[in-house]
This record gives sequence, structure tokens and C-alpha cells, in this order.
Amino acid sequence: MTTTHILGYPRIGPQRELKFALESFWQGKSPAAELLATAAQLRTANWAAQRDAGLGFATVGDFALYDHMLDTAALLGALPARFGFDARALSLEQYFALARGNAAQPAMEMTKWFDTNYHYLVPELDAATTFDRGFDALFDRVREAQAAGHAPKPALVGPLTFLWLSKSHQPGFDRLSLAPALSKAYARVLARLADLGVEWVQLDEPALTLDLDSAWRDALPTLYGALPAQAGALRPRLLLTSYFESIGFVPATLAALPVDGVHLDLVRAPQQLDLWREALPPQWVLSAGVIDGRNVWRSDLAAALSILRPLHAALGERLWIAPSCSLLHVPVSLAAEDGALARLNPEVRPWLAFAQQKLQELNVLATALDQGDDAVRDALQSHSQALQARRTCPRVTLPQVRRRVDALTAADARRSAPYAQRIAAQHARLNLPPLPTTTIGSFAQTAEIRAARAAWRRGELRHTDYLQKMREEIAAVISKQEDIGLDVLVHGEAERNDMVEFFGEQLWGYTFSANGWVQSYGSRCVKPPILWGDVWRPEPMTVDTARHAQSLSTRPVKGMLTGPITLLQWSFVRDDLPRAQVALQLALAVRDEVNDLQNAGIAIIQIDEPAFREGLPLKRGDWPEYLDWAVRAFGVAAGVAREDTQIHTHMCYSEFNDILPSIAALDADVITIETSRSNMELLDGFGAFAYPNDIGPGVYDIHSPRVPSVAEMESLLRRAAQVIPPERLWVNPDCGLKTRAWPETEAALRNLVQAAHELRRELQAQGRIAPPEGAQPTAQPSVRSTCCAHDCA
Repeated sequence: MTTTHILGYPRIGPQRELKFALESFWQGKSPAAELLATAAQLRTANWAAQRDAGLGFATVGDFALYDHMLDTAALLGALPARFGFDARALSLEQYFALARGNAAQPAMEMTKWFDTNYHYLVPELDAATTFDRGFDALFDRVREAQAAGHAPKPALVGPLTFLWLSKSHQPGFDRLSLAPALSKAYARVLARLADLGVEWVQLDEPALTLDLDSAWRDALPTLYGALPAQAGALRPRLLLTSYFESIGFVPATLAALPVDGVHLDLVRAPQQLDLWREALPPQWVLSAGVIDGRNVWRSDLAAALSILRPLHAALGERLWIAPSCSLLHVPVSLAAEDGALARLNPEVRPWLAFAQQKLQELNVLATALDQGDDAVRDALQSHSQALQARRTCPRVTLPQVRRRVDALTAADARRSAPYAQRIAAQHARLNLPPLPTTTIGSFAQTAEIRAARAAWRRGELRHTDYLQKMREEIAAVISKQEDIGLDVLVHGEAERNDMVEFFGEQLWGYTFSANGWVQSYGSRCVKPPILWGDVWRPEPMTVDTARHAQSLSTRPVKGMLTGPITLLQWSFVRDDLPRAQVALQLALAVRDEVNDLQNAGIAIIQIDEPAFREGLPLKRGDWPEYLDWAVRAFGVAAGVAREDTQIHTHMCYSEFNDILPSIAALDADVITIETSRSNMELLDGFGAFAYPNDIGPGVYDIHSPRVPSVAEMESLLRRAAQVIPPERLWVNPDCGLKTRAWPETEAALRNLVQAAHELRRELQAQGRIAPPEGAQPTAQPSVRSTCCAHDCA
């Protein structure tokens, strides 16, 4: 029988049950026991779904209350020393303090998981890290699965990937010096799993697909050196699991490791199969990832079977079938899309497969291999008909959009004047003080806002009444920002459910799910829209709201747009057209909106691109092609702006230093970036590169409820002023404030404004900055007592 398995399953639940349980616990509304009971129910349901689909194992260890990298650090006893926590006795409150910060310490740094929109917590290691025995939760989960009658396959982040994704704040410390101790820690974990009767363990090593330097490549044998050579009493059999790209090591190198099989992503990197088919060690399992774990389109089962049949004939039971990667990156089930609130385009729905449907696809493939096509003829025919309907649908293509993309020129992707000329015109128009303060865009999506939107969607609230409620919210947000003392305001985005879905709802070519939620980090979930056809903007999307918001204040109010690369990356994108072409279609829609906003008198327009680096291919050799079309798409979107229209962009939670020339090529007048969790480390690269335009390094970590003090923010700003000329510095939070409650937000922003005012006075006294001629700086804000221990979430 052909073994089927998965690398991981969505944690959040079909109705976001984990999200609501987490937030209720954090807010003190429910006890820990209730949160843990919800988590147990979700695990039980996930394992049952795998059993019902005929999978050979129940994957264990993929479920995390916050993040699997944090769980791995706790398992290994490698928690940040600055917290002073003992991993062996880690409490639930301490676990979440690592993720969200506490009164004494900011949260662990967070960044993107390879090229996905999932964020992981970055382990912190130093010379004192010993990898003592850690948290026992994984072993408890194994016993839990066994008690329910499942054969558990624990999924662990492998030692290479764990060490590569970690960091150290200790100057001169080489993380690779920890490789021997880390290997011994993994050996101890595997021995305990063997004692529990575990047959197979999945070691996730996506770092194998990266362009590692020689020191890291040479460290691979050491990282696996303490593991017993043979499976047995001291370790289970090990599946070395790669995904997102082709493995960057020759098979002979991996064949020398003490492992018993390999998983290949044959969706993103099908070219690696020929090499591995010839070089697979004789006793190894080959896990073929033929179902796309990153997208929602139904699989071409006939094409998958054409790949699998020769493998099945050659390998027999040594062939396993799986998705390409963990199903963490797709929604739970299409079953949640039924009912009165269903939103999916009925023509598109049959073309889709969420996580549960992908389990069924695995079952069909395995049955076809073992019993022949006749055993699953109806399922194969259904898939074939859906694929044919999609290929022949006349609504997928819009000729006028294709013609407009084809007519784009190089000039369309450039601003009309260089930065120096533009910034002079913008200073004259905006008349802002030095170190201008602003926010990234969104403010709290309160229960009242969400209730109004839900009532409007259900038809219980008239559109005019909903519009009035949103305008009342905008007025309140403008008033709050003026009282706080911010220099450049935002309207708060009360009317927006999501920074991608909001725009997708107004563009042709998109459809939307009602419950297609995907975890971004912790309790934060996103609902990516589904981009199935050519993109066209039939009418302005934000102009009326922006015009109204600007009418409420004499200070500039930014127009807020999501950029073409983020619209692309944070959607489930069609796979029948090159992504570069889809990006240009999106760029043209944004370009038209930019032009309408500036014609409406909006002086500052922000085109957010937090996913710009996320789209970067994992192989450096593929970078130039991506960066070329991504920079071009942003240029098309912004190129229509006049020289006195200030274009901002925002990027967050990524490493930027290796693509700074491309970021500079975007030529945004102002870029705001996340830097607070890294203590401004990310800014160093911008300084060394001599980034030419204005920059706003974040001084307030919005992903934690912790309110930083004035002194903390001022310290970060002082460091920033040592790296970037003060006349080009802006002051802002790391990211949008949608997930933060108003009390903590207001307290933090008052501290931010006060820190900016104090540093502004100091730098002016030193003669390092001067107000623009005739500038009228915003009034000193009213100072309210705040405490960095304030925690309202």
C-alpha cells in the first residue's frame, strides 16, 4: 500500500477557534484550561481528518499555540537568556511572554518564514547556550495521539534550519560553534521519541534549499553527527524534509547522513526528481510532494499520476505521497464556505482545494496507484472536468487589460523628476517639521467596527448607515491623532477588513472566501483573496474616503494603498499566467488610484509593500529576474505621481540588506521599515548603503501589547540619527496598529511623539537640523503618565 502523509495541517481551526481562544486568554476573559481544551479539540479534529483520508500517519508537533520555532527552542532548552525562564518548567504565561514581551523584556524578534507570509520567532543563541533538556510538550502530544489510536509522525524543525534561522546578539559569536551541542540535543529528543514507540520522525530542513556558504554546508555532518547511524532503540527512522525549492546539496552528501528518507517539493522544484530518482539510497523512502501546499487550486491528478507511476513501479512501498509543504499555508476546508454567507464565485469554487480537499486528493492518488484508475474514476473525472472548465472560461481573460500591459514603456515606471527635485517640492508643499511623526496606516478594528461591517454584509445595515458609521470612526481617529500631536495623519482604515481583500473586492479578477483564513503569526490570521482572472479597476477605490478624511484636518492625511507586489504575494494567485504579468496588471490598477488621489488633492500617498522581499526566490540566481519585474511593477504604480506628491512605502519583518539596491530603485520618497525588535540592526544596512531617500525606522513594536517608554524610543531614535542624516528621518511605529487596543496605542503614540519632540529640540540645539523656512511644528502634545509595563491585550 502506498503511504500518504502531510507535513503539517492548519492550526487555527475552520472558524478560527484557536485565535479566539488565545485572545480571550490574553485578555483575561477565560482561564488557561479553556485555551488548552480548545487546542486539544483542534488537534483531535486535525488527526481525525488525516485518519479519515486514509493517511498513514497523524502528524504531531505541527500544532503550536503561537509558533513552531518557539516550540522547538523550548523543546531544546534554548530560550533567550534575557528572560530568565527555565524551559523545563515553562509556564503558559512565560511562553506567551517570549512571543509578546512583558514588562521587563521586549518580545523575541519576528520575521518571515522563508518566502511565505508566515512569521516565526527568531531563537536567540550565545556562547552560554547549552541546549539543556527543555519543554516536554512534544512528548505529551505523541502520547495524546497514541491514546486516540493514531500512529504519530512528529514533525521537528531540523538542526540545520534551526541554527540557520537563529541569531546572536553577542559580538563575534559564531552560531556554528554550537553545532556539536545542538546535535546532541536532537539525539536526546529522538531517543525519547523512540522510547515512546515512534516509528518515523519528520525533520524539516527547508534550509537545504538555500545558497548556503561553505562553512554552513561543511557543518551539516556535525549537525547530524550525534544521531545514531541506524534507526532502532536510540532513534526512530528519519524523513529529511525539504520544501519551497530544490535541495542544494548533491544526493551523496545527504546519503551520508543518519536518515532514512527524503521529501522533495515536486510542485515548486520538479526538476530535482530526475537526479534523486537515480541517486536515492536503496533503503530510503522517497516522499513525493505532488500536491501544492501553497496554493488553493485543484491539482491536475492526471499529471501527478504520470509522475508517480514510474516511481511507484521502481520503489513500491518506498514511495510516499504528500503535499509539497505543510498545509499551514492554505485554509482548512471548502466546507466552511457553504451557507447563507458564502462568498466564493460559484463558477470558481469547483476549481479549488483547501487543506481538507488536498487530503482527499492524496487519497485518490494513492488509490489509483494501488488499485488502478477504475477504483477512483469518478474523482478523476471530476478533477478533469474542473480543470477543463477553468481553462476554457471566457471570463478569465480581459483583452483591454492585456493590451494596456503590452503598451507599457520604461518611462511609465519612472517618476518625472529625481528625488532631490521632488523632495524640495514636497517640503515646500507640506511644510513639515524635522523628524516628522506619523503612523503606518491602520488603527484598532474595534468590536463596534467589526459588528457594523458584519451587519452590513448580512444586509441588516443599510449602506448609507454603514458609510456614516465609518465616517464617524474616521473623524474620531483624526481627532485622536491631532490630540496626540502627530504631524502626518491617517484615516485609520476602519472601512477595511484587510489590506489586500479590501482592494480585491473592488477589482475584477478576484473572488473571496468567507472562512478561508490562514495564520500569519500567533492569533493573527489573514484571509487571502483568490486571484483567478485578469485584473481591472472599474472605478476609484479610496478617493472619496481620502478626500473626506483630509477635509477634517489642516494636517496632511495620507492616502493609503496596498502595492502591486503585496497584492500579488498575499493573494492565492492564478497559476496559468506568469506572476510578472499579473503584477503589472495589479500595478496599473494601483497607478490609476494614485492618479485619482493626487487629483483629489491628497499630498501624501503610501503604497505599502510589506511583501516585497517575501517574493524573493530562495535561489540567488533567480533574484535578478524577480527584482527586475517587482521594481518595475512598483514603478508603474508610483510613476504617475507628480513631483510634489510624496510617495511613501512600508516594509516589515524581513531582512533587507541584501536587496538594498532594488529597494533604492523603487525610488519611494519615504520608506518606513520595522526595526524596533532588532534594536535598529536592520537600519545599519541602509546607512552603510547610503540609502538616498527619506526613511522612517520603526521605534514601537506593534505586535506586542507592551508600551515602550519615551526613553526607549528616544534611544532608538538616537541610534537611527547616527546612521541616517537626521533631516531624512521620520518617526513611526513598526507597522499598522489594527491589532492593538486604543489604550495601549494612545499611550505608545504619546510617548513616540514626546520622544521625537525631545530629540528634535536637542538636534536643533546642536545645529544638526533646522525647521524648514516658515514651518509651523505641531504643538507639544499633552503629556500623560504612561508605563512601559502597561499591558491591555
